Amino acid sequence: MRALIVEKDDEGKTSASVQQIDESALPEAEVTVAVEYSTLNYKDGLCLGPGGGLVRKYPHVPGIDFAGTVEASDDARYKPGDKVVLTGWRVGEAHWGGYAEKARVKADWLVPLPEGLGTREAMAVGTAGFTAMLAVMALERHGLKPGQGPVLVTGASGGVGSVAVALLAALGHEVAGVTGRPEQADYLKDLGATQIVPREDLAETVKRPLESETWAGCVDAVGGAMLARVLGQMKYGASVAAVGLAGGAALPATVVPFLLRGVNLLGIDSVLQPYGARLEAWKRIAKDLPMEKLSAMVRPAVLEDLPQLGADILEGKVRGRVVVDVNG
Repeated sequence: MRALIVEKDDEGKTSASVQQIDESALPEAEVTVAVEYSTLNYKDGLCLGPGGGLVRKYPHVPGIDFAGTVEASDDARYKPGDKVVLTGWRVGEAHWGGYAEKARVKADWLVPLPEGLGTREAMAVGTAGFTAMLAVMALERHGLKPGQGPVLVTGASGGVGSVAVALLAALGHEVAGVTGRPEQADYLKDLGATQIVPREDLAETVKRPLESETWAGCVDAVGGAMLARVLGQMKYGASVAAVGLAGGAALPATVVPFLLRGVNLLGIDSVLQPYGARLEAWKRIAKDLPMEKLSAMVRPAVLEDLPQLGADILEGKVRGRVVVDVNG
């Protein structure tokens, strides 16, 4: 079987290459999946390159999500021929992942592919889209409804942001997309954004803890100073779903928006979500995400493309979603 193997030399430098390996090299677990598609996320970029503290031992097969067909199973929940999707659970980090023609994983980590969603579409969604759906669901649970005002999406042209824009627009929300790349404006408008906010408008904190009430909700993939600024612009009782830290892990904010406007900051974790929440999110994706918009944000790739793409995503050069045909 073919796999993308990342190795580390005696000097601590990593290198990635496509190699032929024996299936017996796969880790022990209950279910063997013939992988059809994987994708590329920021974490994958780290695992393909410097490691980012995510990879525990080498040689390693990255790929934090994949979709495919069950080939063998020691668990009654899955049988050969079942279509499945996997995201999270530190697969591709601590456990060998989806950048190979086969993967062997725990049955608890898998989710049956919902009806109406193919394996390629599932990886066009991937961890990024799954996270975006969790964020939208969290905002809905905290009262977000269409017609309440514009919903902000930061890092809008990235993987999570792109799917969040398309989802929110399809659900009837007015969507404002933040991007530092003006050339992405038409792309975001095609996904459903009605307003483009230049990154520099939100890039710095201000001395005032509160500004005009502007946003009815927010999916934030940036964190840092931008998140702090956005908190002061939320409408009364509105919520921000925090999904990333592309702009930094520090939060130079005050508690004033929470105390005087009842703003909610909702943390979104996609890695350890329980099975029920995963199933609900994937069913919502199949129902609510417009597939024609999804296809517009997809860039196809094969295993050999991943070392360069991994470097590109760490530099913010990858737009939308990369779908990797591992058999291509």
